[in-house]
Amino acid sequence: MRTYKDIDSFSEWEDEEKNQFSLAVTKGLIIDMVRKANSGHSGGPMSSADFTQILFNEYLNYDPNNPDWFNRDRFVLSAGHESALIYAILYQIGWLNKEDISNFRQLHSNTPGHPEVEITGIEATTGPLGQGFAMAVGMATAESMLRARLKADHTKSDSIVDHFTYVVAGDGDFQEPIVLGSGSMAGHWGLSRLIVYYDSNNAQISGKVDRSDSTNYSQVFEGFGWHIQEIDGHDHAKIREAIEKAQVVDRPSLIIGKTVMAKGAANVEGDHETHGAPLDHDEIKATKEKLGLPDEQFYLPDEVKNHFQTRFPKLIETAKEWRSLVDKALLDSSFNNYWKTLFNDSYSNIEYPSFEEGTVLATRKAFGATLDKFAEQIPTIVGGSADLEPSNYTGNFAEKYGDFSKENRLGRNLAFGVREFPMAAAMNGIALHGGLIPFGGTFLVFADYERPALRLASIQKCGVIHEFTHDSFWVGEDGPTHQPVEQAMSLRAIPGFNVFRPADAKETVASFELAINNKLAPSALLLTRQGVPVLNHSMDIVVDGVSKGAYAVIEQDNPELVFIATGSEVSLAIDTANKMKDKRIRVVSMPCWEIFENQSNTYKESIIPQRGALKISFEAGVTLGWERYVGGNGMSIGLDHFGASAPGKHLAEEFGFTPEKIELKIRHYLDNLL
Repeated sequence: MRTYKDIDSFSEWEDEEKNQFSLAVTKGLIIDMVRKANSGHSGGPMSSADFTQILFNEYLNYDPNNPDWFNRDRFVLSAGHESALIYAILYQIGWLNKEDISNFRQLHSNTPGHPEVEITGIEATTGPLGQGFAMAVGMATAESMLRARLKADHTKSDSIVDHFTYVVAGDGDFQEPIVLGSGSMAGHWGLSRLIVYYDSNNAQISGKVDRSDSTNYSQVFEGFGWHIQEIDGHDHAKIREAIEKAQVVDRPSLIIGKTVMAKGAANVEGDHETHGAPLDHDEIKATKEKLGLPDEQFYLPDEVKNHFQTRFPKLIETAKEWRSLVDKALLDSSFNNYWKTLFNDSYSNIEYPSFEEGTVLATRKAFGATLDKFAEQIPTIVGGSADLEPSNYTGNFAEKYGDFSKENRLGRNLAFGVREFPMAAAMNGIALHGGLIPFGGTFLVFADYERPALRLASIQKCGVIHEFTHDSFWVGEDGPTHQPVEQAMSLRAIPGFNVFRPADAKETVASFELAINNKLAPSALLLTRQGVPVLNHSMDIVVDGVSKGAYAVIEQDNPELVFIATGSEVSLAIDTANKMKDKRIRVVSMPCWEIFENQSNTYKESIIPQRGALKISFEAGVTLGWERYVGGNGMSIGLDHFGASAPGKHLAEEFGFTPEKIELKIRHYLDNLL
């Protein structure tokens, strides 16, 4: 076996000797990173290293000079705890340096404990297991949609969007149900450019995998419509054969690699305790000796780095040829127009649907009308509903643009089925891929099913749009299980997540437009099942007000009472104010807390004065959190208990959400203050 002592003759080695020694160097970098940090995962990265090294060294298409090249293959490390592996690879590419990997898992380093999308070469922030897999399904969906659309616009554009999405996943990923849901979607949609490598090493943090899981994933995914291969994950010839076969089949591919945890370690191969811990110093010394490495930290000789970069000239030339192909295609006006929309940072001069003032319309219906209008003007809007098209009012969109499927790659509607969590995670993947604006609809109460993906959307600054209808007890007869109480406030607790609860159809339009134009934050629109009156304000006033997060819908100089309301309770607050003519009342609609908080203190004080007025909040949900705006002496009208099964109007009487009952409650509160 060749060792570091023979490095001077590296150029004379056989190719497989070079590959094996390069692999050894990668493993040395992994164990050094984890050891220096005294934290992290050693065993998994070592078992996945064979496949990942070969993929990057021989198959993955990317531009070494431009990590953001649009037609690059996407690589997602769904087993995010194996981050030391991808960092070792990125170090060899040259996108990370020695200082980066020596600061693994340290504050402000480029090598955090789990991959983060801000790091050069990282496509998605993965950590919670299974979500990387699901985001990759979204990426592959975006690639397929764009490839079909561009080809339709320009017959010679086959190679402009033409890339693979690769995933490295582990046993823990496959135990998370999101993998089954998103895997089912991928098979149903026939995402043939999706290739998943399952590093099956039968070891996880608590012991052997077979203690808790005996699922035959080969049979399961074959049933989903995937192409399956089972190989020795340390056999390089078999790895190459599997990748090449996966690239040409007409189905998504699952390569199950049977591997050994901590493969290459001197004494602890197969030991599950290497999963989440550094190797000890003696084991590292013995392992490096076994691998033919010197006893030094972060060893990466120029010979190995140059070997890794052998394909760079070809990769750079491929990217250059692609740019020439794009330039030629741009001469075609239809292609040019669509191509430009893929990279728009914002959309201005959007034509709005019109709504007659004084009419009563559910904001979910207003969303449907707005979606129809915006989708005509913005061809990159794609998405669908979690089997709630009639309730989410996305049915017109689906009918007009068709379902995306194996038979119809031009479809813009994604029939997600009852898969809320996979839907939300796939939306993140679509946004991360770039070029499309994804939306997804379901009931607000089911936001809980999506929450891990909502959180990752915010962490990754994904410009995704979530439509959550049936936003309060007004759901009615379906009862407390379907009536969201705590969900709106729970969503507001996610940092960097814009939660819109529009008061009427006009505010719904304005909220949707803001969501489309915000490419750096996820947005949720919480919408009513029941009808609400269309505000008696011009569209310009409403758009300006919503863009500030809160504004006065009934103005009053020097108010003694300030009603602050969201959603359907804005009209309730207006009706209540109209009954209390003896009081100076300002009514504020606050469709988005997060946007309001970003306004100047001067503006915020002009809308909600800190002193001189009693503040009262109106929202059909928990009151926890409203003290931020009403203060210690203020009053919150809400619902601090679960709902009940009955028609919505009966529940409004039962829970006191009528102008008459609220007026009595407010006057009683004022009397007690005095």
